[in-house]
Amino acid sequence: MAGDKYSVILPTYNEKENLPIITYLIAKTFTENKLDWEIVIVDDASPDGTQDIAKQLIKLYGTEHIQLRPREGKLGLGTAYMHGLKYVTGNFVIIMDADFSHHPESIPEFIKKQKEGNYDIVTGTRYAGNGGVYGWDLKRKLISRGANFLATVVLRPNVSDLTGSFRLYKKDVLAKIIEATKSKGYVFQMEMMVRARSLGFTIAEVPISFVDRIYGDSKLGGDEIVGYLNGVWTLFTTV
Repeated sequence: MAGDKYSVILPTYNEKENLPIITYLIAKTFTENKLDWEIVIVDDASPDGTQDIAKQLIKLYGTEHIQLRPREGKLGLGTAYMHGLKYVTGNFVIIMDADFSHHPESIPEFIKKQKEGNYDIVTGTRYAGNGGVYGWDLKRKLISRGANFLATVVLRPNVSDLTGSFRLYKKDVLAKIIEATKSKGYVFQMEMMVRARSLGFTIAEVPISFVDRIYGDSKLGGDEIVGYLNGVWTLFTTV
């Protein structure tokens, strides 16, 4: 549809090595597909110089394509989306990780799928069709699958990958879901899907490959898993 613009909200914390490459890949994907785009970088006061890199990228791609919207400290994913949403100028918002867990080459698939049924949300799934997880050891796979299984059984949201964080939203839909979502951190992604279902929004899935981080450490630790389980339980008892 003419006039569509896609805003990517990219939350960053110490992604100095990744940011230029992921930005290049996002820009390349949109440009090759002749789509109107921007990236809103929400950096949580990274001490590694991520923001300096972002400023260089603004010079390279222009303010119409790159915005840097930093915050004072490490405030978590959920609030990063809220913050980024204040500045997006597109009518669609794509949420993804800056660490190459998600490859931008899937974006045109998301857009194509969205247009097919005018869906409110298109989510990438690692557990359907030809999606997959690469570079994960068995423990990580079991935890992720287990987390998804648990959430699916308990919450029945009819989405095969609740904890995925690669999604396309209509902007106004995302705003409504974020407003209704209570949890912070890792559970946030999952709760967003549960809220989306309870608010009656339409959701489609696209198979994606999830590649574990190239640089840096995985942000999913033991305490996050405990937090996740607590989050599932809270959701189950409140939604």
